[in-house]
Amino acid sequence: MHPNQRVIAPGTQSGFKIRKETIYGYGMAAPAILGFFIFTLGPLLASLYLSFTDYSITNDFRFIGLENFRRLFSGEDSFFYKSLFVTLYYVVLAVPVSLLAAFAMALLLKNNVKGKAFFRAVFYLPSIVPVVATSTIFMWLLNPDIGLFNQILKFLHLPTSQWIYGESTVVPTMAFMNVWSVGGTMLIFLAGLESIPDHYYEAVDIDGGGIRHKLTAVTLPLMTPTIFFNLIMGIINGFQSFSEAYIMTEGGPNNASLFYVVYLYREAFTNQRMGAACAIAWVLFAIIMLLSVIVFRTSRSWVYYEGEKS
Repeated sequence: MHPNQRVIAPGTQSGFKIRKETIYGYGMAAPAILGFFIFTLGPLLASLYLSFTDYSITNDFRFIGLENFRRLFSGEDSFFYKSLFVTLYYVVLAVPVSLLAAFAMALLLKNNVKGKAFFRAVFYLPSIVPVVATSTIFMWLLNPDIGLFNQILKFLHLPTSQWIYGESTVVPTMAFMNVWSVGGTMLIFLAGLESIPDHYYEAVDIDGGGIRHKLTAVTLPLMTPTIFFNLIMGIINGFQSFSEAYIMTEGGPNNASLFYVVYLYREAFTNQRMGAACAIAWVLFAIIMLLSVIVFRTSRSWVYYEGEKS
């Protein structure tokens, strides 16, 4: 060995290689990490602070503590409870109907019928159509005077409806419209159905069971994790509904479709009360979090995971 040659201890090269790979790994992940801190966590903390201020776009802001929240819950702003009721009413109607429709379509598409791939594409396609285009089409379909739906009702000698133009019918109509875009939920249900082993259905056939027994004893129990996931996502998306109501009714008629996020938008960009809007957003976050926790807690009694100990 040369006198000036350095001896490298065993494992030093592998340790250096691991550290080098770690640095490369963090370098590759840096854009995502920085994006989270800059575009997600930063605005989140900023909105939390602004919810305790009277911040407006045109004026300087000052810290006012819990005043924004007091104003909301005291009923001083009557639109808060109105929007909360409208949104809750919509969620109660839209989420069960959408889950049932998506599950029914998934059951139909699971069968080996001719053109199954075509029908899957057709049922999924509406969910990727832009919301603006969908809303514009439905505004024509739901027109009380010249809309296609009322023309069909007249042809069948049935009473017509005001649809989105009536205070009592606008929210149920919005819930009905939500069925149009359940293609993504349908695909998730379909994936869950495809994962159920065939030998469970074969066991039901051996025992002399029929379609009803397969549905109640096999399909529904094994699909509860998928139903649970879609239920959580449906509640979250339902409380965040905005585009259809804003485009089609702008919260009308007479604030009958004033969804919570439409109310938030009004406060922020129409009334320019950004501090109050931030408080409204954090109340929405708390509501969704609370409902999610409740669903998670109750899931222990009805969600079945295969292989889990009873």
